[in-house]
Amino acid sequence: MTTPKQNWEQQQQVMKTKNSGAMSFMGSPTMVEDKDEEMSRSVLSAFRAKEEEIEKKKMEVKERVQAHLGRVEEETKRLAEIREELEALEDPKRKEVAFVRKRIDTINKELRPLGFTCQKKEREYKESLEAFNEKTKEKAQLVAKLMELVSESETLRMKKLEELNKHMESLQ
Repeated sequence: MTTPKQNWEQQQQVMKTKNSGAMSFMGSPTMVEDKDEEMSRSVLSAFRAKEEEIEKKKMEVKERVQAHLGRVEEETKRLAEIREELEALEDPKRKEVAFVRKRIDTINKELRPLGFTCQKKEREYKESLEAFNEKTKEKAQLVAKLMELVSESETLRMKKLEELNKHMESLQ
């Protein structure tokens, strides 16, 4: 059985032999570190260069998009102005026309109940006129009958007077 101290010493010896083998194969330990550091720097600089290139392209795209958006906004404004001009050309009195149409609609709504009232009054008028005409006709018939009766009565009275007159003359 080995003691912990012995284990530690054995590990140290193994490490020394490994390090000496690496040194004989690659050279000095600082040289390995320099190569590693140089490789890390080149990878890092390549990464930074790629990052800068990406950022540069990103800014170019952003600038192009902004320029395009600016043109789109300008075109939108121009289209709005053209639309307004077209509307003005189509109907210069659009507001007045809209007002008159609205007024016509309002009057139509007011006319509807007035039309119904008018029709009702016309029916009542026709019924009243018909009743009036019937009564006038009846009156005319009655007046004619009265005239006929009065005429007959006068004729009869005249006959009686003549008879009485003749009778009086004969008595004298």
